[in-house]
Amino acid sequence: MPHPFRIRQDYPWQITTIENLFIPLSDGTKLAAKIWLPDPGPDDITAFPAILEYIPYRKRDVEAWQDSVAHPWFAGHGYAAVRVDLRGSGESDGVLMDEYLPQEQEDGLEVLRWIAAQKWCDGNIGMMGISWGGFNGLQIAALQPPELKCVISLCSTDDRYADDVHYMGGCLLGDNLSWASIMFAFNSCPPDPELVGKKWRDMWFNRLENSGLWLETWLKHQRRDDYWKHGSVCEDYDAIKVPVYAISGWADGYSNAVSRMMEHLKVPRKGLIGPWSHKYPHLGVPGPAIGFLQEALRWWDHWLKGKDTGIMDEPMYRVWMQESVPPSNTYQQKPGRWIAEHSWPSSHITMSGYALSDRKLHWFKGEPKVPEAAVTIQSPLSVGLFAGKWCSYNAPPDLPNDQREEDGGSLVYESAPLTEPMEIFGAPVIDLNVSVNEKVAQVAVRLSDVAPDDKATRVTYGLLNLTHQRSNEHPQYLQPGKKYSFRVQLNDVAQQFPVGHRFRISLSTSYWPLAWPPPRPVRMTVYEGEAILYMPVRPARKEDSQLPAFDAPEGAEPVAVKQIQPARHDWVVKRHLAHDLSMLEVQNDRGLLKIEDIELEMEDRVFERYSYKTANFNSVRGEVKAKRAFRRGDWSVHTNTRTVLRSDDKHFFLHAELDAYEDDLKVFSRTWNRIIPRDFV
Repeated sequence: MPHPFRIRQDYPWQITTIENLFIPLSDGTKLAAKIWLPDPGPDDITAFPAILEYIPYRKRDVEAWQDSVAHPWFAGHGYAAVRVDLRGSGESDGVLMDEYLPQEQEDGLEVLRWIAAQKWCDGNIGMMGISWGGFNGLQIAALQPPELKCVISLCSTDDRYADDVHYMGGCLLGDNLSWASIMFAFNSCPPDPELVGKKWRDMWFNRLENSGLWLETWLKHQRRDDYWKHGSVCEDYDAIKVPVYAISGWADGYSNAVSRMMEHLKVPRKGLIGPWSHKYPHLGVPGPAIGFLQEALRWWDHWLKGKDTGIMDEPMYRVWMQESVPPSNTYQQKPGRWIAEHSWPSSHITMSGYALSDRKLHWFKGEPKVPEAAVTIQSPLSVGLFAGKWCSYNAPPDLPNDQREEDGGSLVYESAPLTEPMEIFGAPVIDLNVSVNEKVAQVAVRLSDVAPDDKATRVTYGLLNLTHQRSNEHPQYLQPGKKYSFRVQLNDVAQQFPVGHRFRISLSTSYWPLAWPPPRPVRMTVYEGEAILYMPVRPARKEDSQLPAFDAPEGAEPVAVKQIQPARHDWVVKRHLAHDLSMLEVQNDRGLLKIEDIELEMEDRVFERYSYKTANFNSVRGEVKAKRAFRRGDWSVHTNTRTVLRSDDKHFFLHAELDAYEDDLKVFSRTWNRIIPRDFV
């Protein structure tokens, strides 16, 4: 597989690898770990700090390539790198039954104690992880285990309801179905018989029978209840007592959490946001990628070894100020420059106001003076087909495309061409006074950069379920015809708008399939003169040019993975006019791969389809199919999963299938059919 980094060959320490080791827990469960250790020689009893990554993504195969790049690199620099699969994943005992359960966190505490007790560990441990591992690093830190001294949390969140893959602004995300279906397939995978022996089949069937249908659980919690509060560290930021380095990318779904943690955590902390999607920064796309492992080493050396690396003398919060680019579903590079703030919120940012009137954005100082008017919009379900994913993985071309077609079904307001560059950093917000004709409604707000040739590139966006105007925990039905005041906060961004460009606000009453539509079509009246956009303007600062450069990306020699059958990544919009049917089809097929040192072949194929009939809100339908396969010699297993979600104005209808095969003989089959009431969604 290709690698966009320099391979490090020389290290201060030789490296010893423990391919698999089982960590015993107090209830008899054993968790599978792979460990890379600095090798001090046979007569040396040197102990080292440890770095733990604790996730469900299968160290033996699925994550073997990524693990092999980072963990040996840390070991070569004097750290015990420990990679543990959660209970019920990989070769670990048990069943994985949901995200971020108390059991997962309790197991994590035991793992920390076990690591600290090993002769090769000096008792100081840091946790690092992207996505799931970024979440549980923060969650475990909030439990204050004495062994944990610091955390690097990448692409994660402090709020599992407001800012995760499930809901946004109280709206149900399409990625909720997608992610649930991916984990449905993940949880169907067996352990490797080479590591667990003959019991592999019993372990596999235990998972098939008991892991459950997570989507059902998530759909039963459509408001911010105790289910989502668990594991949301924003419930008590003060519970985190150790230093935190929070990292994300502007193309990722989790960038907002970085600024919130910079504002609310009381511990030593740093924030970093690049142009990247949901990836480690040394593998970052869109680029430029950076030497993340070197940056992490500076953090570990400071907090785990007490070395003065200078990392805490640098600004708290550093981000990539993006320059204007034409719209595209994928970028290899995003032009821009690094900027930084020593504290957050920043005194260098001012909110500049623009009144919405007569399809224009009017800058004002003091009180807006524009005529009042009432305009209406009822968006077609096609608005959103070119929105991309809530969280870009940059595997298929999953970023938003030209917004002009989306804007045809939206209410659009645009600035005059800029006479000087404007840079924003933070969260734009828009205050709206609206009335609607239904008791459940949503609004999507998009901010776009419009070039002189009229191409429109989405810069950021926000969603709001209007029944959640006062509370995500206690929504209230709307009274048709009544005027309401709302504030919609868009996602954080750092973006430059060049001279001659315009910026555009687009309002729509649906945004499918990024967000599940409301139960019925909504006509929304916007009261102009009372609608105001606030842009977080940050003038360019000379100090930014003095920031130290990041090192170039590097990593350890990756494990050899051979591509036997080609990968395929598609993102296709189809419109069958004769059948009044439109659909978005996404194919993320990694092909057939072989991990050569363990002679293991594996397949990972996912196909998603989101469809609707033009004016029928009860026709929206999402379907995800996945295949996972593993083969070595005469051992061959695969699973097929299928998840379908549709709705009417009162219910969600969930259908799921799981079939498991051994040597192409079906050995397990189960079907789920569930009806779940809509709860203000």
